[in-house]
Amino acid sequence: MKYLHTMIRISNVEKSLNFYCNGLGLIETRRIENEQGRFTLIFLAAPSDEKAELELTYNWDGDKLEDGSRNFGHLAYRVENIYETCERLQNMGYTINRPPRDGHMAFVRSPDNISIEILQEGTLETKEPWASMENTGSW
Repeated sequence: MKYLHTMIRISNVEKSLNFYCNGLGLIETRRIENEQGRFTLIFLAAPSDEKAELELTYNWDGDKLEDGSRNFGHLAYRVENIYETCERLQNMGYTINRPPRDGHMAFVRSPDNISIEILQEGTLETKEPWASMENTGSW
């Protein structure tokens, strides 16, 4: 058995790629445009681990992606520097819902309200302003 990918539906290709690629640092590995089925599949992966992919599914005629839908759970990514990743995402306008107060774990929401867990590779010292930040919303 081999793990292939996790699929999530998205409502806006540009906003999603901005978040996952420019914000989290994933790379696009391939794309499938299906005119007959009226959908686009975009596969992303971490630059150092292209075997485990995230499949973004964009249905051209739209999807009803409701606020607060938590039946999926979350995606998790390990990063080299959690503070730099969270700062980059925050500077892009995303809310860090659970700041990395402990230097180890944070949560942020994608443009389609998917909960993303960010985990620090190794250990970092706690650092302000993160150590004092309160949680915002849900994750």
